[in-house]
Amino acid sequence: KATTTYNDTPGQASRPFDGTRNGFVLAEGATMFVLEELSVARRRGARIYAEVAGFANRCNAYHMTGLKVDGREMAEAIRAALDQAKLNADAVDYINAHGSGTKQNDRHETAAFKRSLGEHAYRTPVSSIKSMVGHSLGAIGSVEIAACVLAMENQAVPPTANLHSADPECDPDYVPVQAREHKVDTVLSVG
Repeated sequence: KATTTYNDTPGQASRPFDGTRNGFVLAEGATMFVLEELSVARRRGARIYAEVAGFANRCNAYHMTGLKVDGREMAEAIRAALDQAKLNADAVDYINAHGSGTKQNDRHETAAFKRSLGEHAYRTPVSSIKSMVGHSLGAIGSVEIAACVLAMENQAVPPTANLHSADPECDPDYVPVQAREHKVDTVLSVG
C-alpha cells in the first residue's frame, strides 16, 4: 500500500513527516523550463531565475520499491551534487524534500539529510510541497524545482502542510503548517 486512505479529508490527506501519515496522494502536474548556458542567457538579456550548480543521482539493488533506512544512497547523491557545485553543506539555505508521506521514504530521507549535512541538517529548514500539491510521479521533480525558484525569489520557504504531530524519527525543522521568511540563495532539492 502506497497511497493514503484519508479520502474523506482530501485537504489534509498528504501528511509528509507527520506521525499520522499513511501514504502519498497521487496528483497531476507539469512545469516547463528553458535551460541554457548562463553566458547565452545573459547575452540575450533573459531573466535568469536560477542556476543549476550541481546534480547527482544514486540507486541500489536493495528492493524494487523499498529503501534502506540508513539513507546512504541519497546521502551519497547529496554529497556528490554539493561537490559538483563546489559547495559545503553549510551553504544550503533550504532543502526541498521528496517528502512523499510514506513512513519508509520520510525516514530514509531524514537519515540521508543527517548523514550528508551533519549538524547543518538541524539548522536548515526542510519542507515538502507534496503536502500541498500531491505526488505527480514523473512530473513532480519539475514542479518542485519551480517551487524552489519561487522560494528563492520570495526569500521564503514553503511549509509542510498538515504537519501537526511530527514523527519522532523525522526530527529536522520540517517547517510545519506555515511558510516562513528565510534567506534562500542555495537550495538542495531531492524531490
